[in-house]
Amino acid sequence: MASFHDRKAVGDAHELRVAQELTVRGWDVAAWGQAILTDVVSRALRGTDSSLRWTPDLIAAQEKRVVLVDCKGRMKSRDTGRHSVQRDAVMAHLQLTAWTRLPVIYVFDDLGVLTPMDILLSGTRGPHSPIGSGTAYYFIPAERSTPFDEVFGTTRPAAPPLEPVG
Repeated sequence: MASFHDRKAVGDAHELRVAQELTVRGWDVAAWGQAILTDVVSRALRGTDSSLRWTPDLIAAQEKRVVLVDCKGRMKSRDTGRHSVQRDAVMAHLQLTAWTRLPVIYVFDDLGVLTPMDILLSGTRGPHSPIGSGTAYYFIPAERSTPFDEVFGTTRPAAPPLEPVG
């Protein structure tokens, strides 16, 4: 079993990739959630039952559209091809969506996208896991994911160089 620090390194790399993918599509991206907390506060929060421990990783805006993005690194089973999301996270994200009126969007390693409602309606309840926080999971087939480009747009070509004046 990987240590918390190993899992965090994978998650951090995935967050960076998602932020870069959003940026090249014209989104402005900022760290959010536990990434903006001190290590001491973040560690203490992980030891609680508070919904704040499930705060999404990123917040992104494009024009008047704002989304909360939770990056799910290595959350796909090699054996079954299903994504997994902790049930407590799904419940917290449904509450967060209701409170903020902003969508929460999960982005997996394959850049597949799901929402908490997708998972609640189409996911299969799984058992508690000894890995990670030890909470129970929902499992959802990866093929039910929406492609990243359909949700966030395609990459924008670089602007052509300016012609010299005069």
